[in-house]
Amino acid sequence: MKRCVVVGSLAIGGKAPIRVESMLKTPLSDGDSTFKEMNELVDAGCELVRVAFPDVSLKKNLAECVSRSQIPVMADIHFDHRLAIAAIEAGCAAIRTNPGNMDSRYIRTVVEIAKERGSTIRIGSNSGSVNRKQMEEAKGDKARALFLAVKEQADLLLSSGFDRIILSAKSTSVPITVRANALLAQAYPDLPFHVGITEAGPGMEGIVKGAVGLSLLLSQGIGDTIRVSLTGPSVEEVRVGYAILGALELRHKGIQIISCPLCGRRRVDVTSLLSVIRPHLKGLPDGLKVAVMGCEVNGPREAQEADLGFAGSPHGIIAFSAGRVEAYIPLDKIDEELPKIVEEWKRRRGMSDEL
Repeated sequence: MKRCVVVGSLAIGGKAPIRVESMLKTPLSDGDSTFKEMNELVDAGCELVRVAFPDVSLKKNLAECVSRSQIPVMADIHFDHRLAIAAIEAGCAAIRTNPGNMDSRYIRTVVEIAKERGSTIRIGSNSGSVNRKQMEEAKGDKARALFLAVKEQADLLLSSGFDRIILSAKSTSVPITVRANALLAQAYPDLPFHVGITEAGPGMEGIVKGAVGLSLLLSQGIGDTIRVSLTGPSVEEVRVGYAILGALELRHKGIQIISCPLCGRRRVDVTSLLSVIRPHLKGLPDGLKVAVMGCEVNGPREAQEADLGFAGSPHGIIAFSAGRVEAYIPLDKIDEELPKIVEEWKRRRGMSDEL
């Protein structure tokens, strides 16, 4: 079993659930906007936030960020080991160091203060900052260069008696990322991993690339904490992260919507029906399956695993649960009858209105 590393109060690895994290898009120097973004991330379910720490002059800002955060803060460190030391002194539960641009001669100094303060170190290599020595040793193989970069620093930390370590190797290429992590998983089977596809891109392209890469890694048992790196709001990274974990049935946050792709048999506009139904589903338990189908073929028959479902019929909407029809709703009565059906369904299962 993988070792469990505790970052602040957050357990990563071992028997802990796969964690979802993000990184602040707002610079530390913009205090009010930073805290607004952090609160939005917490509301979205983010469990660990990484913060860029490019200059020691921002140490007070970082310390305030840590003190006001409801979740553990990890400082993102590049180039200068003094930034790592300052981040730990500022109270960060963890730091991320980049072995591609951090001089290994100073790592032992960082390790000593991390030991004293109980901080965790994530060794995070990415393909954009692998150095020449690592590329030469890997003979131009980018995946192997990523592996070697992480290995060099991991071995140094372990030989110093430090094991509060999380490993990470990322590339913009899905195949390179997957292969680099497979090599690391063979070399360090007991250490927890942070996984993701770096600089995945905007919108649909970024979501697809991130989902494909994470799915390939997680399906191999590689990954204890994830980030979906999107060009966009950080809260979207968290939402997509949970959606990926839900699709892989590894972890659920919120309900699961099952809806048909539409065809000529549909009795209702599923998109419109979804918009009507969604407001009435708030507060239902995580992982609950709710089906919204266009006709009586897809629901309840093909959606019989749904805990609660709705489908178009010749005369309106049918409501069903576990494949059994429970009510018929005329189209002009949806807003009136739907809340009653959901509340009755909750009542029969012993759920209060506050769920």
